[in-house]
Amino acid sequence: MLKKKSRRAGKQINAGSMADIAFLLLIFFLVTTTINAEKGIPVKLPPWVDEPVTSELNNRNILSVKVNAENQLLVEGEQEDIAELKTMTMEFITNPEQRKDMPASPRSAIVSLQNDRGTSYDMYIQVYNELKAAYHQLWNEKAKELSGVTYEELSIEDKKKVQKEIPFVISEAEPTNFGEE
Repeated sequence: MLKKKSRRAGKQINAGSMADIAFLLLIFFLVTTTINAEKGIPVKLPPWVDEPVTSELNNRNILSVKVNAENQLLVEGEQEDIAELKTMTMEFITNPEQRKDMPASPRSAIVSLQNDRGTSYDMYIQVYNELKAAYHQLWNEKAKELSGVTYEELSIEDKKKVQKEIPFVISEAEPTNFGEE
């Protein structure tokens, strides 16, 4: 005897187009989502040269700023507080007392920044911000002296004049590995 097939096989949902719908949703979210990338620190790098140019620098023109693996700030070999770095940098660049161990003019001042590979990123940013703030304050003072307005209110041409008087020169030396020893 032949058995009849039962018609109670159950209802099924057609899932053939589910993959297409999922794929379209994936594409939609990829296209409409914006990914915020970190911009980092805007630093203008010097142009690449095949042969490095070496020149003798007068030690009086260089302010040595180092940060070790324990995040200690050393300015000219002496441990300093980061709160004093901006003031020290401004004094070094302008040399108001015309000391013989500091640059003769702001145009010849160079700030040398060197970190250890173990230095925290937060400490590096704090030091860099203090150095940059010193230059910005000096530019503001120079702008007020020349034009009576702040640096931000100057025209692009006048900003270039101020920056020519007090050039932004921070030399970043190769990091050291002292913290790993």
